[in-house]
Amino acid sequence: MIVRSPRVLVLIVLLGCVGYAIGSETQTEDDVPTEGDALAGNVEAGEERYNKTCVNCHGAGGKGVASFPKISGNEISFTVSRLETYREGTKIGPNSSLMIMMAKPLSDEEIANLAAYLEEERS
Repeated sequence: MIVRSPRVLVLIVLLGCVGYAIGSETQTEDDVPTEGDALAGNVEAGEERYNKTCVNCHGAGGKGVASFPKISGNEISFTVSRLETYREGTKIGPNSSLMIMMAKPLSDEEIANLAAYLEEERS
């Protein structure tokens, strides 16, 4: 596809960004965790990591405190995606600056462990 007009190119890019932003909040069949996803994270290690830093804002078991949301019970893929987004420095909510600071040092393994722990805390 050859785009000859800068306006058309800008429109295509903007539509792509809007579609990505809208689609990123919608769970698709590809986002549904499999048994392999659940096994990828260690629940006990996730609980230990959670209790070091996350519990201070999100409360026991991720149930939420004050302006900090409930984060337990989400699908593993959702939690992993959110933490990776924060780790990359992308703002996606009112407490983004704090979450970016907290997620920056997390390894892929720690993110998987946290997601496994928080998924287990459904209720």
